[in-house]
Amino acid sequence: MAIITMRQAISDALWEEMERDPKVFIMGQEVGVWGGTYAVTKGFLDHFGEKRVRDTPIAESAIVGAGIGASMVGLRPVSEIMTINFAFVAMDYIVNEAPKMHTMFGGQMSVPLVIRTAGGGGRQLGATHSQTPDAIFAHFPGLKVVSPGTPADAKGLLKAAIRDNDPVLFIEHAAMYQIRGEVPEGDYTTPIGVSKVQREGDAVTIVTYCKGLQLSMAAAEQLSAEGIEVEIVDLRSLRPLDMGPALESFKKTNRAVIVEEGWPSYGVGAEVATRLYEAAFDYADAPIKRVAQKEVPLPYNAALEQFALPQVDDVVAAVKEVL
Repeated sequence: MAIITMRQAISDALWEEMERDPKVFIMGQEVGVWGGTYAVTKGFLDHFGEKRVRDTPIAESAIVGAGIGASMVGLRPVSEIMTINFAFVAMDYIVNEAPKMHTMFGGQMSVPLVIRTAGGGGRQLGATHSQTPDAIFAHFPGLKVVSPGTPADAKGLLKAAIRDNDPVLFIEHAAMYQIRGEVPEGDYTTPIGVSKVQREGDAVTIVTYCKGLQLSMAAAEQLSAEGIEVEIVDLRSLRPLDMGPALESFKKTNRAVIVEEGWPSYGVGAEVATRLYEAAFDYADAPIKRVAQKEVPLPYNAALEQFALPQVDDVVAAVKEVL
């Protein structure tokens, strides 16, 4: 397996799918001449041309709305929104149009649209550019929401999203493009809506996704040095939400910590904890603990920003608390 960055894995997935299927094209702010805000599409314009790599105005509603129209007539667009914070500008198209077309018209049409965007904090971009509102979008049936935590899953999930006949919101983390990991050679996809046990253990179940996976794996190394072996379940997809591996792990360990970067109120952690309680209450030997962002607009100051975001030490402390 090759060891590459998250950025390269995402770029490779896009490139390979555009080579494989001429109906796939990308559009968004600065995806062409500039090569993408995070350099994911660097070199694409020269290779694929302006017809398939389209620079757009600063108009998120147009980027998503045009994607919906293109997908309904047989194309497979990848609409890039520079940051998930700007997705609110196109909220009607993302949650009220794309996810409902197939059902409202009795299955006569599909919307095979991928909306790529980046979220998360840690880069001193201020309160309006650093949010993690993943749970908001996962609330709406008809829209698939995925957020990978490893380069291998980033590539496999993006390829699966592009081939999917339903609209998919593909959420990357703005602070994870440089992380490295093993990525399989050749063509492969990672199934959407399937969770994965990323680390086996027997003391506590940690349920997480995206940046939370990196925090949890680092915490697991610290805890292992103290003789505490945690099991880490990576959700990978928020809708569909696969609770199978988390439930099986919880029944084994009888304790759970849920790690996310979003705010705890009405968040992913709240949903996961409820489902664990509903399906496996009798297995709980301690209250489920949640690790999440402090409920404030994220500060610009570097030290305050990190204080507000969940840290490895927070995960370690939560695991020890449920023990």
